[in-house]
Amino acid sequence: MGTGLIASAALIALLYFGRDFFVTLIVSIMLAILLDPAVVLVMKLRVPRAAATGIVTAVALIAVYLLTFMLWSQVSTIREDLPTYTSRLSQLFDKANESVDSFEKKTIDMVVPKTLRDQEQQIQQKPQQAMKARRRRSTAAAATPPANAQPVIQEVRIHPEPKPVLTTLYSYVSGYFHVLVMASFIPFLVYFMLSWRDHITNSVLRLFESDHRFAVGRSWSGIGDSTRAYVLGNFLLWVFLSSISAITFFFLGVPYWLIVGPLSALFSLVPYAGLALSVLPPVMAAVAVPNKLKVILTLVLITVGLHLIAMNFLYAKIIGRRVRLNPLVVTLALMFWGLLWGAIGLVLAIPITAAVKAVCDNVETLEPYGRILGDAQET
Repeated sequence: MGTGLIASAALIALLYFGRDFFVTLIVSIMLAILLDPAVVLVMKLRVPRAAATGIVTAVALIAVYLLTFMLWSQVSTIREDLPTYTSRLSQLFDKANESVDSFEKKTIDMVVPKTLRDQEQQIQQKPQQAMKARRRRSTAAAATPPANAQPVIQEVRIHPEPKPVLTTLYSYVSGYFHVLVMASFIPFLVYFMLSWRDHITNSVLRLFESDHRFAVGRSWSGIGDSTRAYVLGNFLLWVFLSSISAITFFFLGVPYWLIVGPLSALFSLVPYAGLALSVLPPVMAAVAVPNKLKVILTLVLITVGLHLIAMNFLYAKIIGRRVRLNPLVVTLALMFWGLLWGAIGLVLAIPITAAVKAVCDNVETLEPYGRILGDAQET
């Protein structure tokens, strides 16, 4: 018992302090699993695996570059319109504060009697009158300085010279330097995992006895199936929701619909908080446009409807068949990996838990744990 607790604590400490390495490795494995069917498809054209891997990896990098360029162009447009947008939001917030203040005043007038309000005003005015009198006396005293008054030496502030652009850029990027360095390894890891897949698979299987190799092979297949089902399923849902949302926002006249639609769809995929988060981008974009109250209400209803349809019907059809985890396990996994690795832990929590379940389902001694992790349909 004590040995198990020590080993668990050591494992958690290793995962925490080595999170950059493990996150990079897990992301690379997931991308390799996703791209492997494409490599096999290119290999059917009698292309060697190394060349097929290079082609698929290059196409994936080009797709990421084009997507990043489109997003950056949209963000640049938003940044140019930001002053006008900010001023409009300030006006709306000021009007909202004025409405709240007037409502509060009317409520007080209805509840508190007039005589009591007059007494409170008199009590509040006495300290203010005394303060004004003290200020007048201090102003008069300051206007006639004493004869032995010393000259006042004004403090001269020396403004520091502006830092060079490279220094400022380095101070900003240095905080994310280790993340950028680890992320730069991902394309190389994915390429080597795909091009050396057969060699790696055979070498890993030889580490186990012949009786266990079949279970190891099935476990790896289960991990691949669950990972593909989760990532591709979420990607297809995101594409579907992004397309429908962007088209709807375009016809409703929502500004920046090309980026608001995909962003709302992405937030919709967040576990538990997706419904509330998915409403924020379209509402924040439309609230700055005058006379759009009906449009905002329509946006809220449409976004909520799309989220409910996607999560209750499409998610179960596309992802639920392969990734069968009960809600309690999903919640605990999100809490654990989010606490351990932060935001990226929330993203990887379900794939990691689904991979653990795939291993438990294919190893006879671990099947009871797999049933614990699974949903009600498997029990």
